[in-house]
Amino acid sequence: MIDLTKLLCGVVRQSDVLRYGGSAERTPAHLLRFKRDKKPIVVWNSTPACNLRCVHCYYSEQIEHGGDGTLTTAEAKAMIDGLADFQTPVLLFSGGEPLLRPDLFELGEYAVARGIRTVISTNGTLIDERTAQRIKAAGFSYVGISLDGIEATNDRFRGVQGAFQAALRGIRACTAAGVKVGLRLTLNRHNFRDLSDILDLLEHEQIRRACFYHLVYAGRGRGLRPDDLSLEETRQALDHLIARTQDFCRRGVDLEILTVDNHADAPYLYRWMERHAPERAAEVLELLRWNGGNSSGVGIAAIDHRGEVHADQFWQHYSFGNVRERPFGDIWQDTSDPLMAGLKDRRKWLKGRCARCQYLDICNGNFRVRAEAVYGDVWAPDPACYLTDEEIGLNGDANERA
Repeated sequence: MIDLTKLLCGVVRQSDVLRYGGSAERTPAHLLRFKRDKKPIVVWNSTPACNLRCVHCYYSEQIEHGGDGTLTTAEAKAMIDGLADFQTPVLLFSGGEPLLRPDLFELGEYAVARGIRTVISTNGTLIDERTAQRIKAAGFSYVGISLDGIEATNDRFRGVQGAFQAALRGIRACTAAGVKVGLRLTLNRHNFRDLSDILDLLEHEQIRRACFYHLVYAGRGRGLRPDDLSLEETRQALDHLIARTQDFCRRGVDLEILTVDNHADAPYLYRWMERHAPERAAEVLELLRWNGGNSSGVGIAAIDHRGEVHADQFWQHYSFGNVRERPFGDIWQDTSDPLMAGLKDRRKWLKGRCARCQYLDICNGNFRVRAEAVYGDVWAPDPACYLTDEEIGLNGDANERA
């Protein structure tokens, strides 16, 4: 996750992070991604149930196989106890559609009482005024609502007509209730041309945060790979987001822009800073080092509705263990599994361009699950890296791409 606003506009400085020393517990939530001693943020796919049919859904196989084995309320509370004991800073309730889980608010309150910051990732279509008030009362600190284009574009992508307007009503209900709400969008060729209109919508609706995700080839997203942005289109999207972020900063618009799931964004941003704001480039580089690049298996984890623990939410096909059998912390620290060990110390395993990239310390090899999806090799280069061989410090030999 690359916070363009914090880095481009100087909202976070090195001194802000250093002020809290090595303690993740003392660090404010907005600085956690820059801490070196990261405990993982946990995404809990709390239910396979969903009211939409999104073409890029990474959880589609679980949705299509139903909810057999879903953690009960008691089992979910035991899982939360394990997360609290491990000092997990954030629990993100996802799905499916988490608002279809009847005990969502009870579990949210329970996690908050155990000292965990809670957030919801939702399609937003089920949020009305009463639901927004219940979200606030349960102590959820943030709600991320997915929109993947303007009106018809979004509805095609989400598989249900009217999904755009329903999600927009959900955003407005959260805002009216005093719940922090943000937009989530997965970039692809279906919505690439909507990017300017989406940014205009953010300002018009006074939405304070937006995360722009790169497509990951998992679940139904594997079939969407031909519709992913080209490498050049990805650069165009980043250039546009950088320009608009600067414009928001100049005009005093309170709006945080982030990019997610392609850590080539880090060196791309640093190189942009070298050209356009060289006086701040060194500080941004250090913050990107602290950010750490891809953190699958390190700073982010996922637990599915059955209690299986994964390296991140896109690794549904590989489990490290089940929280019904062992506490999360024991599973997460067990490096007897070769994939877990490799993700925690991946430099010696990476191949090709990733292994020799001069920006490995701020990218960390990008998304391993994308490499596996395309090449059948977890340690192959991420095919979505859009930097040239010259930009990453290689000699341009075609063999470096394999």
